[in-house]
Amino acid sequence: MASNQPAILIREVAKRFGDIAAIDSVSLDIAGGSFVAVVGASGSGKSTLLKTINRLTEPDSGHVLLEGEDVRAAYAPDLRRRIGYVFQGIGLFPHMNVRDNIAIGPKLAGIRLSASRIAELLDGVDLDHSYALRMPHELSGGQRQRIGVARALASNPHVLLMDEPFGALDPITRDALGKHVRALHDRLGLTTLMVTHDMAEALLLADRVLVMDQGSIVADSTPKQLLAGGGGDIAQELVAVPRDQALALARLTP
Repeated sequence: MASNQPAILIREVAKRFGDIAAIDSVSLDIAGGSFVAVVGASGSGKSTLLKTINRLTEPDSGHVLLEGEDVRAAYAPDLRRRIGYVFQGIGLFPHMNVRDNIAIGPKLAGIRLSASRIAELLDGVDLDHSYALRMPHELSGGQRQRIGVARALASNPHVLLMDEPFGALDPITRDALGKHVRALHDRLGLTTLMVTHDMAEALLLADRVLVMDQGSIVADSTPKQLLAGGGGDIAQELVAVPRDQALALARLTP
């Protein structure tokens, strides 16, 4: 359940790449404990906005506050260890086993994760403890992405950022992992911000859906409001895709 205190506060953030306004003076509050999905077409600015929170992208202007602290005042590597980050490319180190991949963030901060903590993190993503000694090339895509989630949670972050985390997975694995991440969000009391191009995924997993277009947030609604026709034309164009697919499938039913 979301609290009244914003975990993330974004004020008039702007970022340009040449003549393109990737983010056009966006202001936004993300309540603590909420699960927020950001959707939009490619190039709408959603990934750029996400990366301003952990300073993978520095905005040209504006402010981002994490739990009341301006992220620009924080040492960037320390900030990123406070924020869990999961992305589509996964980025496991191929020469490290699963245990060492999960432990890399805390290790860089001078903290050694115990075997029991590694086992706990693996259990949290529904993988057997024996996976600790496996190498990335021995894992399926879904297993590697689960390890990516475990690694993101290794430093006990309050905030989890996910940038197209399931896009490269097959539909069955994608659905299962999405449900698992939502369950982890609820169990750990995380604040989660997920970028996705899949409106159905956003509607099914999130409490709140933000729609971006040309660097601006053009809709900010709950899934129920969007399904009831809210959010404006751009949002409804995105909602129409899973709705039309559902209707087409219904017509195929004997």
